[in-house]
Amino acid sequence: MPKKAQSTPRRIMGIDPGTNFCGYAVIEVIGSKIHLLEMGEFKMKHLDTHYDKLRKIFLDVQEIIELHQPTSVAIESPFYGKNVQSMLKLGRAQGVAIAAAITMGLDITEYAPKKIKQSVTGNGNAAKEQVAALLHSIVIGNTKGQSLDATDALAAAVCHHYQSSGPLGQTGKRYKDWSSFLTDNPDRKG
Repeated sequence: MPKKAQSTPRRIMGIDPGTNFCGYAVIEVIGSKIHLLEMGEFKMKHLDTHYDKLRKIFLDVQEIIELHQPTSVAIESPFYGKNVQSMLKLGRAQGVAIAAAITMGLDITEYAPKKIKQSVTGNGNAAKEQVAALLHSIVIGNTKGQSLDATDALAAAVCHHYQSSGPLGQTGKRYKDWSSFLTDNPDRKG
């Protein structure tokens, strides 16, 4: 009987950018199991200037990357907001986190908040608390008592895992459409 191939573990970092609190999480996926390695938030409310906060995000993201060695980063993209100044600051925080990961050689994927919620709960309009509760049953590791910023980051990482290992990604090859997938996998037709 042939021996079943062991799947290579994958590590993914999730980031929920913010200028007062920036959530982060690192997961390791082995087969179909998702293990939590670390999650938390970078707290920056005490820092005096916006530039001090951006510096902290950059350095802290790189520190987590050095510690856990993920191969990719999933980051929540800014959503529409009425306050232009807040959106500008949030966009800068996201940009600095992306720059920190890019300089470490990682692949970056952005996900809209609704996409992340839908991927985890099946409902793009789910409450943050509902996402956090479902993550507790999806991920192996203690997610209880974490901030919503941290659980949002964990949700981004889990979403990336689901999106990159779905039916079209399981073969290890990316397809541009369903017909090219079926060409390579004729046994999957109807």
